Amino acid sequence: MRCPRCSCQTDKVIDTRSTKEGAGVRRRRECLNCGHRFTTHEEIIQAELKVVKRDLTREDFDPEKIRRGVEKACWKRNVAPEQIDALVSHVMASLEKDFEREVSSREIGNRVMDELRKLDKVAYVRFASVYRDFKDIDEFITEIKVFDQKKD
Repeated sequence: MRCPRCSCQTDKVIDTRSTKEGAGVRRRRECLNCGHRFTTHEEIIQAELKVVKRDLTREDFDPEKIRRGVEKACWKRNVAPEQIDALVSHVMASLEKDFEREVSSREIGNRVMDELRKLDKVAYVRFASVYRDFKDIDEFITEIKVFDQKKD
């Protein structure tokens, strides 16, 4: 691994942990040149899944896009990074189970929202507001009413 601080390629592994129910490995490393500590992640690369966007273009599935969206939705909320990791892993596993080659961006967004609904109500509404492109306060109110109906 190349050190993010000095670009040296010599490091030592300090700690190794299994992540994502054994589907990945998290390694804590220390650069032997400058002493900087950093984390790397290794995971199994599944068959290449394509995402069909709203405009019908296709692009490679990137779980980091899900992670970034969820992290933004959970910003300043009492949600641990491990919970976000678990959410992303759960969504990825369900997509890989149900789809072989292509999945719509709408399906991905709906699955993320289902998981966020269980995790944090405010994060759910934040994510929904961006994902569904709310134009005014009435759309927020409608979404909150739908949320309250679904939890009963």
